[in-house]
Amino acid sequence: MEKLVGACMFGQSGGPTSVINSSAAGVFTEALKQDCITKVYGAAHGIRGVLNEEFYDIGEEDMKELMLLKNTPSSALGSVRYKLKPEKVDDTDYKRLLEVFKKYNIRYFFYNGGNDSMDTCNKVSKFMKKSGWECRVIGVPKTIDNDLFGTDHCPGYGSAAKYVATTMMELKLDANVYDTPMITIVEIMGRHAGWLTAAASLANYKGLGADLIYLPEKPFSVDKFKNDVKNVMEKNGGKCMVAVSEGISDENGKLIAEVLAGDSLARDSFGHAQLGGVGAALANMCKAEFGCKTRAVEFSLMQRCGAHLASKTDVEEAFKAGAAAVKYAVKGTTDKMVILKRDMSSGKYKCKVGVMSVAKAANAEKKVPDSWIINDGTMLSQEYIDYALPLIQGDCKAPLEDGLPRFAKLKKVPVKK
Repeated sequence: MEKLVGACMFGQSGGPTSVINSSAAGVFTEALKQDCITKVYGAAHGIRGVLNEEFYDIGEEDMKELMLLKNTPSSALGSVRYKLKPEKVDDTDYKRLLEVFKKYNIRYFFYNGGNDSMDTCNKVSKFMKKSGWECRVIGVPKTIDNDLFGTDHCPGYGSAAKYVATTMMELKLDANVYDTPMITIVEIMGRHAGWLTAAASLANYKGLGADLIYLPEKPFSVDKFKNDVKNVMEKNGGKCMVAVSEGISDENGKLIAEVLAGDSLARDSFGHAQLGGVGAALANMCKAEFGCKTRAVEFSLMQRCGAHLASKTDVEEAFKAGAAAVKYAVKGTTDKMVILKRDMSSGKYKCKVGVMSVAKAANAEKKVPDSWIINDGTMLSQEYIDYALPLIQGDCKAPLEDGLPRFAKLKKVPVKK
């Protein structure tokens, strides 16, 4: 196949992770090696940066700084939550993208994100093909939610799971210091899929975890919850630690945060309810119900940016996914998403990369298997432990300067319009 010569564009979208920049490093370093890629651009704030012609010349960056991205959390280029409307509804953005792609001869487009980001990839790919502009489009997966369909796991999940499990262990030790009753409610991210909350069970694997774990895959009953807590307290001398997903809902699909708060939640630009607060609401309810001390702990942003607890496996796989996207595209692949495939043929965990149709991943969600949720919906099985343990292995941190992490410092040289 004749090589496609032209520039490449890379963008980041959706919620950041502690290893999303490792994927960026993989894309950038591999793209800079390819003689058919004439320029390497990084979009400021994802697809919006492309639409606004706001992007950076990655060729102006120092290689040392690009490699430091491997251990730098958050989205170095800036992220975005911007959803392209269907072309039949409004083709304005698509025409603008085509205009920008032609102006800068962009022949390779890599987009790093989750479900909605893969939807963007799918739409861009289909429009470029329809317009006759040859451009190879590859989605690079990321999400701490681990809910992308088609890949064994998502870059970002292993490190976030390690953060959750480690912090749960630390909290368990702290919560047991005093000899007085106390209920601790830990709120963990997860809208419809409970993969991240499930990671709390890794702490149980080490004997320092939550007594009760609730995922959004199972309908949540307030009355059952009260009874579950009561039973645990009776067995544990008045102590109970709970891990709960922010997205738990009742049997009618209404968020428990709304049920307890009695009002509607705000929504983001994708129309998703902005979650948070269920932990505090449950803690207040428990205080009134049981008359003891309660604490609500919300991991919030730390579970996705805690690079000091990053999994080496996760960092390296994220980098590998980014580099693989470029290699696949240069060889002629397009309209695909990179996937991670688990290989246990040797008896030990290995990870291989592959690709699948990006359309299959767009807006699809992979949930925790029902059979892995046990103990009447309050705990995870050994199958989950076996699945997650390989993903949290190894330690991989930024180098230290004056005792503090040295993160990447990009020049971000703007491309002249």
